[in-house]
Amino acid sequence: MAKKAFITGIAGFVGSHLAELLLAQGYEVYGLLRPRSKTDHIEAIIPKLHLEDADLMDSHSLYTTINRIKPDYIFHLAAQSFVPTSWVSPSVTLEVNIVGSANLFEAVRQAGLDPVIQIACSSEEFGLVHENELPIKETNPLRPLSPYAVSKLAMDYLGYQYYESYKVRIIRTRGFNHTGPRRGD
Repeated sequence: MAKKAFITGIAGFVGSHLAELLLAQGYEVYGLLRPRSKTDHIEAIIPKLHLEDADLMDSHSLYTTINRIKPDYIFHLAAQSFVPTSWVSPSVTLEVNIVGSANLFEAVRQAGLDPVIQIACSSEEFGLVHENELPIKETNPLRPLSPYAVSKLAMDYLGYQYYESYKVRIIRTRGFNHTGPRRGD
């Protein structure tokens, strides 16, 4: 039986590439898709995907979906990920990125599942970096400088807390800027 991977943010830049890779490796791929999400990036592979109508902000729909699928791996890529938007709508950024992540972690915990969860944190968490701290190391102090960076730092530490408190297998990655096909402006 194929391993099950669940991707939040499957229709985005990174999520769409990850879905293609996982399909090529024989995974059964599920994706969280809100009704208003654009599907341009996954149009060619939609017939091979299991798209789920749930929302990170709706804990009940998220729990129901996670409990039904019982994924082996979860890649948490969904977020309000545009730094300038975080200045315009800080509350929305904090809510989606922090509360949405907590809802996902709780859905997994309450369902009694044990998937490996990768969460997409951000290099923005480092924020203020002094010249003598270059190149940045993982041990560098975190000094976030935007609502987006604060939201990602909180999600990062929430992942750590769920691992320490509940042994939820969360892998925290702090990606730096990346680009490629399908990357928006």
